[in-house]
Formats: sequence, C-alpha cells, structure tokens
Amino acid sequence: MKENLGNPLHLTSLNHISLICKSVEESIGFYTNVLGFVPIRRPDSFDFDGACYGIGIHLLQSEDPEIMPKKREINPKDNHISFQCESMGAVEKKLKEMGIEYMRQQVEEGGIYVDQLFFHDPDGFMIEICNCDNLPIIPLAGEMARSCSRVNLQKVQHQQQIQVILP
Repeated sequence: MKENLGNPLHLTSLNHISLICKSVEESIGFYTNVLGFVPIRRPDSFDFDGACYGIGIHLLQSEDPEIMPKKREINPKDNHISFQCESMGAVEKKLKEMGIEYMRQQVEEGGIYVDQLFFHDPDGFMIEICNCDNLPIIPLAGEMARSCSRVNLQKVQHQQQIQVILP
C-alpha cells in the first residue's frame, strides 16, 4: 500500500461521538424531538445504559450524574458539534416555539455569509446548526477545495474545472 503522508492513519470519516448524559431518557427526548434524530439498534455487547443515533451520536448514562458540570453560557468558541440544515429560518422558528435559548451569529469570509445558531442539549453540550455548506473547505496545501456536503463538493469541483479551462 502506498503511504499517504497527508493521512498516515488512512482515516476515511468520523464514525461517532459519545456524550455522557445525566439522564439518557431526557437526552433521548432532546435528540429525537428537537433535532429529529432517529435512534438505531445498539450493539448487544454494550452492557451499559445509552442510546445510539444513525447520525453518529452515542448517548451514555453517567455513572454519577450529580457530579456532571452544569450548563454554561452559550459561547460559540466553546466545544460544540455542528450540523448542516436546509433552512435556518425553519430551525430558528422551531427553537423559539420550543422555548430553547439560543444565540444567533453570522460570519463572513470572502463575501460568503454563514448563519449559525448555538444552543445546549440537556447536559450543557453545545450544538451548532448552520448553513456552513455555503463556505468551501480549502486545504492549506496539497489537495483541491472541498465542501461539507457532496452536493457542494460537486459544485466546487465543477467551478475548479471551469477555472482551469478558462484563461
């Protein structure tokens, strides 16, 4: 196998993240009813309380829920996980209807605007919902530009082909 210096471990994708929860039941309600995630079957070998979602989130019951940290202020620079959405307006409307506290932010890069909404799950883990797909991912060296989604990846690749063909 040819050694890939840019990917020495030959990683292909993120498989999942695990989140420790004070109450798995409360977190299941949040991830199912607020974010719309669909639970999937957990491996039989998991001999602890939890839940899995096909989007790559595993919820694990804390062994000592009373010592878990409390929610902090919403800070976009804090640890968080980000999800793409189809409509920022629809997400913001739903968060308001559900009475979920959130922070709205907009960032601009080279004339491209990205809208972001930040809020906490029941355990204080921060969630970002964005239209970050608007912004291409451009490696510092060696590879061509990519995007967060396959749809935008095709657009970016097409634009790069056009740029190469045109003087």
